[in-house]
Amino acid sequence: MSKRYFDLFENVHVPARWHLDTPVDAQGQELWTWLFRQGAPASVAEPIRIPLFRPGEPLDFSLAGAAVPILHERVAKVFTSLASSDVQLIPVQVESQTTRFFILNALRVVKCIDDTASEEVQRYTPEDGQPELVGEYRNVVGMKIDPSKVGETQVFRPWGWPVVLVVSQEIKEALESMGATGTSFEEV
Repeated sequence: MSKRYFDLFENVHVPARWHLDTPVDAQGQELWTWLFRQGAPASVAEPIRIPLFRPGEPLDFSLAGAAVPILHERVAKVFTSLASSDVQLIPVQVESQTTRFFILNALRVVKCIDDTASEEVQRYTPEDGQPELVGEYRNVVGMKIDPSKVGETQVFRPWGWPVVLVVSQEIKEALESMGATGTSFEEV
């Protein structure tokens, strides 16, 4: 039986939840959020702050700005325990919070999207006028992956579609069993 994997994203249906803004550096300048979608360690000057876009109920898992995963320290421990070689945890100070939070930077990018099993896949063509992107994904709907291409990786971003954060069934179950707030999962 093959391993199962899940897209991990923020549960936007939590009542009265907070909304986090884009991470900023010590000078208040917004960070380039693509730094956390490259599948490589990010080198950023600390301290990093996460302003609140809208105050509300803190979540254990949130997305800040352009989909930067922010983890409460208890959720960060799950990733450290089950996927330490797949992630970089970068300390951040979330506005109005005294507990520790971290940016989750997935260090792996896996070429695993199953184009035929996915609901819809669009790739850039020469006609799109962006030659540097030809062959890369333009849009992926109902993404499915080929688990045989993942190996032992527990946390990763799919090659060509880095807006998605994929976790193993083991991580999903650990987060669910601890009652981590803010998480939603969709099997890929």
